[in-house]
Amino acid sequence: MDQLPTGKHVILDCSGAFNAQGNEVLEILENVVDNSNARRVHSHVENFDGSVSPLGFAAVVLIDESHVSAHCYSETGLLAIDVFTCGNTDSEILADQIENKLKILLPKMIIHNRESISRFTKNSRFNEIKGFVDNHFNHFNAGEIKKCARSLKSFLNSNGKLMITLGGAMSTAEIGKSLAPLIRAGKVHAITCTGANLEEDLFNLVAQKSYKKIENWRNISIEEEKQLYEKGFNRITDVCIPEDEAIRHIESRIVEQWKSRTAFPHEHIFAIIDDLEVDISPENSWLMAAKKENIPIYVPGWEDSTLGNIFASHCLSNNCKTTAIRGGTEYMIHLANWYKNLDSPIGFLQIGGGIAGDFPICVVPMLNQDLNQDVPLWSWFAQISESKASYGGYSGALPSEKITWGKLSTETPMFVIESDATIVAPIIFSYILD
Repeated sequence: MDQLPTGKHVILDCSGAFNAQGNEVLEILENVVDNSNARRVHSHVENFDGSVSPLGFAAVVLIDESHVSAHCYSETGLLAIDVFTCGNTDSEILADQIENKLKILLPKMIIHNRESISRFTKNSRFNEIKGFVDNHFNHFNAGEIKKCARSLKSFLNSNGKLMITLGGAMSTAEIGKSLAPLIRAGKVHAITCTGANLEEDLFNLVAQKSYKKIENWRNISIEEEKQLYEKGFNRITDVCIPEDEAIRHIESRIVEQWKSRTAFPHEHIFAIIDDLEVDISPENSWLMAAKKENIPIYVPGWEDSTLGNIFASHCLSNNCKTTAIRGGTEYMIHLANWYKNLDSPIGFLQIGGGIAGDFPICVVPMLNQDLNQDVPLWSWFAQISESKASYGGYSGALPSEKITWGKLSTETPMFVIESDATIVAPIIFSYILD
């Protein structure tokens, strides 16, 4: 067989479905399928009276791409939804619609877990993005993207390890949708990010449905900006973060955590994240993926963030102690030990610049020059940035400049992609995942 379809499997685990009726649930499944691009070929519900099988029902809609099914145990209120498509229909959209309709039918139903599993994506023949890049990305920035992606893929396949740094507002741009799968695939071995990227993945996780999108953000007036402020929205380009649902909600949960012990900023978040009610699939959160895979996170300059400001306010009011947060020096010590103890070449993918990029890359000259310890230089380097090379600027500085600082060598593969990281990074991540 020359080709196989790709697909995604979405699983919903629910409780509280005590009054669910098989015929009603089947009708929801049928309506959702019929209103999609999928073609229904058969549907059936089997109700069980408890005499042989447990009391409940099994409902299934067969589609030419696969199936949508529901299984319910009435006495315990457990309901399992399974959505699998391997064609052009988006199984995530089907699952969203089923979830919304079930919440109306069963108001007491609770969704405890939602998982998305990619299927039939292991072979390069089936990866549309890789094929498109290989065929069409030939020159200028496009050509650099292809060279960078191919080189990084080869580096990782040769037992290389990867540090990714996140500057800018990548989390608010929902980089988690493409970064989280890369982390789960074992292709990311450490992340350095700004305090904003740390918290904004968390904000998006718990309040995404309350976010506001500004379609005409280039033409928004100052009066409209004021109105957004009065309504409790904080704008980042075309995205507005809701103050109450995101920021103040997290504040109400994390203050007690700050009071409980001394820890790094990301460790405080990890301590509360599993107990939060979420608005998006945890599969789309890079923080959740990093926690699950137990990869190190470094957040230099965390104080320059919304939660950092909030923490300072609680310290000023004597509600928290400044010692609750471990800072940059301790992060650097942890990073130094991580770097020294890795018995593999280590690569560096810098998204944006600023402190998120400069802080971790400096661990090498610090170890070599200040501690006189012999460690290898970074073995691979790429930067994605819209910044141009300028007088004294870091974000647009060419990688070759880093040779003079003892960060890179003349033999280090170096790539510069002058483009919007919200476009480029997901392409590179998808290419690597082939």
